Amino acid sequence: MVSREFEIRVPPGKIRERLDVFLTHHVENATRTKVQQAIEQGCVLVDGKTVRSSYKISPGELIHITLPKPAAPDVIAENIPLEILFEDEHLLIVNKPAGMVTHPAYSNYTGTLVNALLYHCNNRLSGFNDPKRPGIVHRLDKDTSGLMVVAKDDPTHAFLAQQFSRRTIDREYWAIVWGRFTERGTTSGIIEAALGRSKSDRKKISVSESGKSAVTEYEVLEEFDYLSLVRLRLRTGRTHQIRVHLHHIGHPVFGDPTYGGRRIAWGGAEKKKKEEVHHLLKLISRQALHAKTIGFIHPGTRQKLTFDSQLPEDMSEVLDLLRKQ
Repeated sequence: MVSREFEIRVPPGKIRERLDVFLTHHVENATRTKVQQAIEQGCVLVDGKTVRSSYKISPGELIHITLPKPAAPDVIAENIPLEILFEDEHLLIVNKPAGMVTHPAYSNYTGTLVNALLYHCNNRLSGFNDPKRPGIVHRLDKDTSGLMVVAKDDPTHAFLAQQFSRRTIDREYWAIVWGRFTERGTTSGIIEAALGRSKSDRKKISVSESGKSAVTEYEVLEEFDYLSLVRLRLRTGRTHQIRVHLHHIGHPVFGDPTYGGRRIAWGGAEKKKKEEVHHLLKLISRQALHAKTIGFIHPGTRQKLTFDSQLPEDMSEVLDLLRKQ
């Protein structure tokens, strides 16, 4: 059985809490039961020593944890409705809803986009990469909605993957973010900040000098009292790139529970405005981020294809209320 190993440095200022509780919140796909079993088996070391689950961690301590990685079950086809914008013998364009995981992984082996695609395509999808991810050339976060291109055969997959690698795929995202960019003296720009897995929380990505290069272009489309609608283009495709980059420059994606998007991000807000914000946050339970447009060269015809989608209902409802206010 394959194991996963992590090293976590307890961050400065961290309040003391039980080791098993801390690891459950800081190790990806780790349940408290699994963490406790690992501690009992001596697979968790704090500064090189074995401890109990009830041990209270302190800032600066280095925790090393080894967790077994269970074998994934076979991926099954499921009759799940899909919104398909285009389909031919080579590929299809799917508008993925927020809340749907792209491909099976730990704790999400069913109900994913791949399960739905296998049913729709009668199991005819590319196997170019991981057999657990048939047809998947690129991915979107679970709670990011929008357009994805899916390959039905290996030559198509390879041709599309090459375009992603060469960064010739056109990808445009729209997001509702905190703050007004005109107060920064600009309505467009480029965010360049390397990204890597957070050392203090393995479930997060953070800006890191030792991370991989990441570049995002942005342009403000509309501004409101305390939020803005922005268009974004990716020059690279790192995990959580847009969300982390926008948080890094002080404009987290509205509603994002992981990167500061559910906290009021401006000071001195009067009570009325705070009530408005809480109402808007009730309308959207995820990050207000949508992959709106995708463009690429078709592997069969060698013609440029571009597809566009409408904003999902939750983002549209937030924008409608902002415009009225």
